[in-house]
Amino acid sequence: MSRYDLTDFEWRVIEPLLPNKPRGVPRVDDRRGMNGIFWVLRSGAPWRDLPERYGPRTTCYNRFVRWRKAGVWDQMMT
Repeated sequence: MSRYDLTDFEWRVIEPLLPNKPRGVPRVDDRRGMNGIFWVLRSGAPWRDLPERYGPRTTCYNRFVRWRKAGVWDQMMT
């Protein structure tokens, strides 16, 4: 576990707030994607420097942008 990764407690709080609409292709592990997003936000590094352990950087970036447009981040903060 990296220092930027979510703890088990943090994940239990956040997981129910995430959208869960399955479509055609199964989604990448949400926790791994969230850890990747938080790694970029906390480290200040560009998306292209995202470590491979978090999966494809495009997946993390696209999820971050889609959730921003859908208001998921605002909902989590309230």
